[in-house]
Amino acid sequence: MSERGALRVRLEQLAREVAKFGAVGGLGLLVNMAVFNLVRHVTDLPVVRASLIATVVAIAFNYVGFRYFAYKDRDKTGRTKELTLFLLFSAVGMVIENGVLYAATYGFGWDGPLWSNFFKFLGIGIGTLFRFWSYRTWVFRALPAREAVQTAESFLEPRPDPAPVRR
Repeated sequence: MSERGALRVRLEQLAREVAKFGAVGGLGLLVNMAVFNLVRHVTDLPVVRASLIATVVAIAFNYVGFRYFAYKDRDKTGRTKELTLFLLFSAVGMVIENGVLYAATYGFGWDGPLWSNFFKFLGIGIGTLFRFWSYRTWVFRALPAREAVQTAESFLEPRPDPAPVRR
């Protein structure tokens, strides 16, 4: 395959991955925002605490979506390690997401419902960039390419004896 063809294939694979990640993430966004607004309207919890609860619910939802839809073809060995890394990187994403909301709410005093939703959404967007990179790089690792596996397997096949040399 030419370099151009290989690049095209890699870009198509990346586009499919981004689309699946986006589908799961979009549903996770809806879950996150719905739980956030529900908690804000039903309880007297401060805005960032309500956001943390919503983020934790969305993280649980997203893990199921990523493992069984977006990255179902990825390496499934070492689920404990996968889940640990997922939770670690999700926690960093949660800090990013809620750090933006915290700064807007307590740093600048933008605490109304419209501002809270805007900065929660902005924080989710920034956190999503980090999550996409970290999940695809560290958590849901790609299985080796077929070509690499075939090349490696070819070394295991017995080689025919070379023709005898005549003198």
